[in-house]
Amino acid sequence: MLALLSPAKTLDLTSRPPTRKHTEPRLLDESRRLIDVLITRSPDELASLMGISDDLAHLNAQRYRDFDVPFTPRNARPALLMFAGDVYQGMAVRDRFGERDYTEANKTLRILSGLYGLLRPLDLIQPYRLEIGIPLRTERGRNLYEWWGCRITDLLRADLAKSPGSEVVINLASQEYFSAVDAGALGVRVVSPRFEDQDARSDYRVISFSAKRARGEMAAWLGSTGCARRGRSPGSTRAATATRPRCRVPTCPCSGVPGLRGEQLGSWHPRPGRRTVPAAAPARR
Repeated sequence: MLALLSPAKTLDLTSRPPTRKHTEPRLLDESRRLIDVLITRSPDELASLMGISDDLAHLNAQRYRDFDVPFTPRNARPALLMFAGDVYQGMAVRDRFGERDYTEANKTLRILSGLYGLLRPLDLIQPYRLEIGIPLRTERGRNLYEWWGCRITDLLRADLAKSPGSEVVINLASQEYFSAVDAGALGVRVVSPRFEDQDARSDYRVISFSAKRARGEMAAWLGSTGCARRGRSPGSTRAATATRPRCRVPTCPCSGVPGLRGEQLGSWHPRPGRRTVPAAAPARR
């Protein structure tokens, strides 16, 4: 089993990492080639291409120029501890994870990235901003989907073959990022949960902020408890997941997934007014 996440624009570059564990991105040679393309773009070009302010464009142009290998804990940080957007705040790994949880997460969580392709949580990265959906022209085509081609999918397939638990992908990434994956070529079931909140009229709808936090809660639970390994109790994590409301929604995406029980996957639900429904995987661009 693997769970997929999007990266975040908000980065944590100052706090002390709670673990010394780290790994190296496996597509780093491709990242270096992409950096060679990016450093040829002026800040004005980057601002136009990415739709960002001049200040952000100058900051990221400098980051591309400062890109330096090899990565070490002195010049880079684990991806899971650098990304600090809503999803990662929902994960709250500094409060939930112990050393064994970081090891488990490296087996079961993957982060899609415009610059690094596919990251494990403990892969060292340097600060960057590069959304995968931007129309950056390279020698391989008109955008980053064409740059990465089948490389992300091929690596996911290899990781799935070695991952613990059921043959399933839990897609918690945005459509923009999951479009970099050829879902049909994975050869396994893909579950794309849709997180909804109940409003004052008792109607369910997606609220972006809440949905992002819920994706983070779910990812943290999947990574830290090792639910892909049958027989391990959710109580073994430092997070008190057993006290959260169970999933009582008949259409919960965990139904029908071998090795996952509704009451297990539902332990991440932040409050009773939230539900999930299965969503079709987006078409690959």
